[in-house]
Amino acid sequence: MQDVASIEDLYQNLIMERARAPCHAGSLAAFDAEAEGDNPMCGDRVHVRIRRDRNRIGALSHETRGCAICISAADLMGDAVIGKSQDEIGELADAFETMIATGNTPDRPDFADLRALSGVHTYRSRHRCATLPWQALRAALGKTEHRHG
Repeated sequence: MQDVASIEDLYQNLIMERARAPCHAGSLAAFDAEAEGDNPMCGDRVHVRIRRDRNRIGALSHETRGCAICISAADLMGDAVIGKSQDEIGELADAFETMIATGNTPDRPDFADLRALSGVHTYRSRHRCATLPWQALRAALGKTEHRHG
């Protein structure tokens, strides 16, 4: 069994790795909807684009300028939501926002690497950094635009 310190180190490494080299960063060539999120208090900005595949997310991209927490939250969100329906994403977003507020991680397999951000709950001023990408995604899910970039 791993000790708590090594698990925390692993999660910290994941956050920094995704902040430095996000997997879902950039712009989709074709997308169905997009939305932005802005946190004027710290300067974080997120632009999320989604492409639907039937009633599921087929692809997601983000352009995020901000702190490591915001960038990694956007990127880990991309991993978690691709292939999910809008209802499943809503449940996942609710669980993520609860985790950020309380530190309690849900016991669900689709949460995987999102647990890396559970420590943010102890820093109230950073909650918005972690939840901003999810708010932008919720806004994008409420739109249907079909655009080509």
